[in-house]
Amino acid sequence: MRPSSRTSASGVRSAGSVHSAVGGTLLAPVADRLPARRVLVGCDLVCAGCVALMTVPGTGIGLLLALRCALAVVSPVFSGTRMATLADVLGDGDLFVLGRSLLRIVAQSALLVGYGLGGLLLTAVSPRRALLITVGTFLASATLLRCGTRHRTARTRRGTGTPPGPRTLVGGRRVRVLLLMFWLPAAFSVVPEALAAPYADELGSGSAGLGLLMCALPVGTAAGELFAGARLGPRARERIALPLLCLSLLPYLGYALRPGLTASLLLLVLSGAGSAYTLGLDQWFVRAVPEEVRGRAMTLLSAGLMTVQGVGMALAGVAAQAAGVRTAVAGAGVAGVLCCCALAVAARATERAQEGGRATESRDRAARNMTGR
Repeated sequence: MRPSSRTSASGVRSAGSVHSAVGGTLLAPVADRLPARRVLVGCDLVCAGCVALMTVPGTGIGLLLALRCALAVVSPVFSGTRMATLADVLGDGDLFVLGRSLLRIVAQSALLVGYGLGGLLLTAVSPRRALLITVGTFLASATLLRCGTRHRTARTRRGTGTPPGPRTLVGGRRVRVLLLMFWLPAAFSVVPEALAAPYADELGSGSAGLGLLMCALPVGTAAGELFAGARLGPRARERIALPLLCLSLLPYLGYALRPGLTASLLLLVLSGAGSAYTLGLDQWFVRAVPEEVRGRAMTLLSAGLMTVQGVGMALAGVAAQAAGVRTAVAGAGVAGVLCCCALAVAARATERAQEGGRATESRDRAARNMTGR
């Protein structure tokens, strides 16, 4: 495979990352200012309209890219509003964590199935007709949300003051650390996916090997989250969150040993299973964010996640072009493990500071009760 082609897949995935960040930052207040159902339905209708315009004959490349960017702008708003609404429905306790995990598992499974069905679909119909089918799925989602969910009032009512922007939301050190714990590991974890095509080419495993390499990480992720959700209690999931965070990218170092296809798949499955640490992070994050700004906080989280994944894929392509695929993946493992360990130390420090603050507040309250002041 030509070196320049190593960056092609990552370039496509990262094309909308900047626009996801812009959309998540500028449109985040919408998630709390408007009723959730209206936001979700509106996002689906905007996406349906953008994809429908893509099917118009004679649409130029410039307009297609603009429409793709519009989809990237809307996507974090939908994801953030959905997460915040899930917390409204299930509460901010263990049910939210399990529901959020189930959504991730379904999304990973749907992505894998979608890749396969999309490839088969394109053998039977033209790309334009495939896009029309996509329009139908967006419209079906909008209909299901409109008719299948009940109306919920906006979290932030008009006239209650200016809602905090992203800078205010991340003003607390605890929230900043938690956001980085979601974002930074994701930037490293996407490296094998970005380089799956050239790696399969190096192994000589063909399209079948490529498909297995693309599936291994999501399969491990689903298995890890299913086990953690079904077998571990809330406290156990929080206790293992930081150790798993530090270990989740460690299997990538095995790429330095030049593994074959089977060993590579095992490394990816193990790394994916380690991502069960996100169940603990979900619980910490929903506790740390006030309910009235939960929608914009979740939107900011989604936007950052989409952005760092796109940037990570782009950088993976550059690194592979300079040093080779195996070196790029192993290097991402080394850098990722060091980054995750630093984040775990920071998270522990903020947790202790938070506990110390609560203890001081309790003593002050007790003293006021005793003195009557």
